[in-house]
Amino acid sequence: MHLKTLEWIPDSESGLVPGRIRMIDQTRLPTELAFIETSDVREVWTAIKTLQVRGAPAIGVAAAMGMVAAIQDVEAEDGHDLTLEIRKAGAYLRTSRPTAVNLFWAVDRMMSRAEQHADMAVADLKDMLAREAVTIGEEDAAMCRAIGMHGVSLLQDAASVLTHCNAGSLATARFGTALAPVYMAHEQGRDLHVFVDETRPLLQGARLTAWELMQEGVPTTLICDHTAGQVMREGNVDAVLVGADRIAGNGDSANKIGTYSLAVLARAHDIPFYVLAPTSTFDLATSTGGQIPIEQRDASEVTHGLGRQTAPEGVDVYAPAFDVTPARLITAIVCQHGIARPPYEESLKKYAALASLSEERV
Repeated sequence: MHLKTLEWIPDSESGLVPGRIRMIDQTRLPTELAFIETSDVREVWTAIKTLQVRGAPAIGVAAAMGMVAAIQDVEAEDGHDLTLEIRKAGAYLRTSRPTAVNLFWAVDRMMSRAEQHADMAVADLKDMLAREAVTIGEEDAAMCRAIGMHGVSLLQDAASVLTHCNAGSLATARFGTALAPVYMAHEQGRDLHVFVDETRPLLQGARLTAWELMQEGVPTTLICDHTAGQVMREGNVDAVLVGADRIAGNGDSANKIGTYSLAVLARAHDIPFYVLAPTSTFDLATSTGGQIPIEQRDASEVTHGLGRQTAPEGVDVYAPAFDVTPARLITAIVCQHGIARPPYEESLKKYAALASLSEERV
């Protein structure tokens, strides 16, 4: 099935604009498959902020499409005036979530394209920007499939893997990052079994990863987060596969809270730990993970899990959305251009340069 998490839908066959964004509302899963359709940039901002759309690649695509939604009905005098509006929309969307670098990458790319083509007629510039946003989504799907092809080569002898949070189709335009090798193995007829961490406090593993794997017919076992070490000790995990929201220049990787603990457990049990993410997740300007901004979530997500009070009133809460896994605990980082290995300062630069060349050709 390979879910289409979000897409741009034109209002007519005459062009891409005007149009609207159609997104799976991930807060309604797993009990209901519901969609959001909007052409309001404020609703896109809210969808990103409240995790209706989530996953670093997916929110990058959503931001790009949100910028188109923001300017498609603007009555600008010329392309330069329209470019000012696209900057405003980009600045606004950048305030939605701080950690995933894909969001900022997509916003910067859209602003750059607008500035490069500011001499265009207004209608033509709007259409060009809509095509750019759609292209970002198409490129993400292609990148995820390439990640799957590279990643599955690491799992030839694996019978079972473990994953954390959701880095599957729901977190991207399509196919996923950490789950892309699983889907590739499934296409090849291999029954690669997946242990899924529930991923507290918002249960993205239980609600989203388990759901989409079952939709695809992949053998799946859901476990509590603190069961991972026991499953590893029993010899049931051949590799750990996780995504990333931002990867620093030295290979330190930010991902959903709890990922660091898994990396420590994997090292203790001599299990390879793989991070899978497109090069748009690389932040080479950030030298180490200690410089990555970590989003802090509302305390109620911990004290009132899924709406029910589960902690004493007034208790102090520490609720980071992400943690940083040190590069020394990461066996390899898989991107669309290949498999980066230590020293990451060199290998990440190489693959980032390949990505830049690919973008220039486009």
